[in-house]
Parts: sequence; structure tokens; C-alpha cells
Amino acid sequence: MPFFVEHNSIVRKIWGKSDTILFIFGGAAAEFALNKAVDWLYFTGKLPADPIGRLFSTVRYAREIVFSSTDEANKTIDRMQHIHVAVEQSRGAAIPDWAYRDVLFMLIHYSIASYELLERKMSDKEKEEVHHVFYRVGARMGLKDLPLTYIEWLPVRNAHLMEDLQKSNYSIDLFKQYKKHLGALRFKVLMEAQKLVVPDRVKILLNYSKHSFLSPILPIYKISRLLKLDGLIKNILLPPKYQAQINQLDVVDNLAE
Repeated sequence: MPFFVEHNSIVRKIWGKSDTILFIFGGAAAEFALNKAVDWLYFTGKLPADPIGRLFSTVRYAREIVFSSTDEANKTIDRMQHIHVAVEQSRGAAIPDWAYRDVLFMLIHYSIASYELLERKMSDKEKEEVHHVFYRVGARMGLKDLPLTYIEWLPVRNAHLMEDLQKSNYSIDLFKQYKKHLGALRFKVLMEAQKLVVPDRVKILLNYSKHSFLSPILPIYKISRLLKLDGLIKNILLPPKYQAQINQLDVVDNLAE
């Protein structure tokens, strides 16, 4: 049975590491808050009520796609599409096509940025592989005007960053919710982690400095992974109620080796 993503794919390695995934969604959390379509995430009320829980819900969908057969992955994508259609029908309006593309573009960018931060620089071929996986997700969803290659994607991604992001009252409120659910210390760590992976456009809109206090700590963290102490660090940095979900993220690590 063919898999949506081949076993030896760099995409499985990226999405088979819990710390890489946490950086992916830490960065995406910042960019999500700035997206001009963020009001759609507020429509059901689920995101502001439990932003961290929604993060893990999104992770589950993404991992179902990456680690499933083609048939099962397509069913997951279709299920996601049906959920969005139901929200559109409830609101009586359509989610803009560019908003869907923005989400795909975030997954491409933060998959690459997080892996390069924690592991190593990726080759052009590997970046193309990441792009191709999420291109197929978008194509299955019926999205239009998707760049066919990673090289073609780069200028389109930059254009989206300039056109589709703004700091709004939704942005401010969502960051307040992050802080409320994480606590002041963990929230500070989140912001410092975001600085390491978000594009300059996001840093400007959020008034982030170019430097993160986590930069000199990263080499120590990488050593902790070798000593199998990284789980302890992640448990400290995320609320106890989410530790079970964190442990589940590591279950697939062996599949990515």
C-alpha cells in the first residue's frame, strides 16, 4: 500500500520529532495571530478558548497525513475540508482561498526553518520535497494558484507575507490567550522561540528583536537530546495537562529514523 509520504522522506524526519513540531507550531502561532483571516479562527470560539489544545489538534491532522497511506491521508484531508465547509456554512461566507494557501505556506516555511534550527541545513532537493508534500495537500483540497515548485513558491510566499499580515485586535487578544494558558514564564520562552524561526516581516509586526536569548542555549539543548534529557526540559516548558500529548509526539520518532 503506497504511503502519502515515503518512509525515507525528510518530511517524515521533520514531523517525527516532537521538538521540531513544537517549533513549527510555535512559529505558526505567531504568524496565525497576524493573518488578516484570523477572525475565522475566532468564529467558533475554540481557538481563543484553548489555543494550545487546538495546536495539538492541528498536529494530529498533519501527522495523520504524513504517516498514513495515500488513501488514509486523502481521507484526512477531505475530513479537514468538510470541517471548513461546515464553518463556512455556519457563517454564511467563504474562507478566502489565499487564507488556505497561507496555512500551507506556513507549514512549508516552519517545517524547513525548525529542522534547520535543530538539526542541519537542508539541501534544495529536501526543501523541494517538503514543498511537494504540502502542494499535494493543497491540490487535494482544490486550492488554486499553488506554486508548482519550491523555487516558484519563494516569491509567492514573500508576497503573501507582505499582503496578508497585519497586527490587529485579534492578534493582541490571541497573544493574551497564549499567555493566559501558558503562564508568564512559558509565554516568554514561546516568544523567544518564535524569534528563531519566524520571517523578518513577522518580527517587525510583533516588534520582536532580531536576537533571542535561546540562541546560546540551543547547543546545550541539542546535547540534552543525546543524553535523553530533552523530555524533561519539554515537560518543564509546557503545562502538565499537555504532557501526554507531548509524549505521543515522540511515539512516531522511530518511524522517522
